[in-house]
Amino acid sequence: MVSSTLTLASLASFLPAALAGFDSSAQSNVAVYWGQNSYGQSSSQTRLADYCSNSKINIIPLAFMNGIKTPITNFANAGDNCTVYAGTQLLNCPQLEEDIKTCQSEGKTILLSIGGATYTEGGFSDSASAEAAATNVWNLFGSDTSQSNRPFRTAVIDGFDFDFESTTQNFVPFASKLRSLMDADSSKTYYLSAAPQCPYPDAAMNDMLNGAISFDFIQVQFYNNYCGVSSFTPGSTTQNNFNFETWDDWAKNTSKNKNVKVLIGVPANTGAGGGYVSASALDPIIQYAKQFSSFGGVMMWDMSQLYANSGFLDSVYASLTGSGAAKARAATTLVTKTRPAATQAP
Repeated sequence: MVSSTLTLASLASFLPAALAGFDSSAQSNVAVYWGQNSYGQSSSQTRLADYCSNSKINIIPLAFMNGIKTPITNFANAGDNCTVYAGTQLLNCPQLEEDIKTCQSEGKTILLSIGGATYTEGGFSDSASAEAAATNVWNLFGSDTSQSNRPFRTAVIDGFDFDFESTTQNFVPFASKLRSLMDADSSKTYYLSAAPQCPYPDAAMNDMLNGAISFDFIQVQFYNNYCGVSSFTPGSTTQNNFNFETWDDWAKNTSKNKNVKVLIGVPANTGAGGGYVSASALDPIIQYAKQFSSFGGVMMWDMSQLYANSGFLDSVYASLTGSGAAKARAATTLVTKTRPAATQAP
């Protein structure tokens, strides 16, 4: 029998471009983090599959795996639909298992984001422990679904995202081992991304970003800092603070993967991060970024904030694709679907 992984990959290959996942040749990728419900209302983050019918979203990083040496997964209120594996801090999530497969069948690229602002382990004491941890992470989320304590059970994610926001050590051997395990698996294409803050070089991940690790794309947080989108000077060909050009230079001259794409990371609503700008203010920034060949689209934090900000996604998508303001007037709405309850593991 054909494996479920291959079946999903085959289905995705026939999907129209509008439903495709990450496209390394495009400047219109849209990534939206899901899992932390930063809007903070009980109903502001619904199940993952509810968002996957939206053709304007390509990539969904699941936030977060916020413990590695001691593996920990946390998905805010979505964790209410999970149990915990005995003796661990890992969630057992049959609903997410189902939803990841649903999203992948609709062409989405589903990543697991590792780290987050609450990650406090600081990395690893040596290379050997880093590589062992990478192997464990791969067993928990990679293609061997017979491994124990898998949070997404038989679902296999499409890769990993790193979001470290404080100083770490020995992440090069961790990332190198994880990348090699991904690349050795021929069942499908896996992606590796990172979400550095915009000041360059990034204080937390420069060891990985400084030519040591091959990333497929990075999602630079152009917010909460002086170099964010709110510092952009409209009409000026030279930007004093907004530093996308610096990251374009990184992509061309420092990155191990010279074809890496750089996404502009933005808050999706006023409460999502410092330096929020409206979709209309973001439009000239997107047009400015399109002159750089490394530009790959926009990342938004996060899904709960986005869906509380009516029309933001539609307008940003219009800016990315050139589809025009008239097509951006429709509000961003949530389409929920009733599904049978997932079967709990014995």
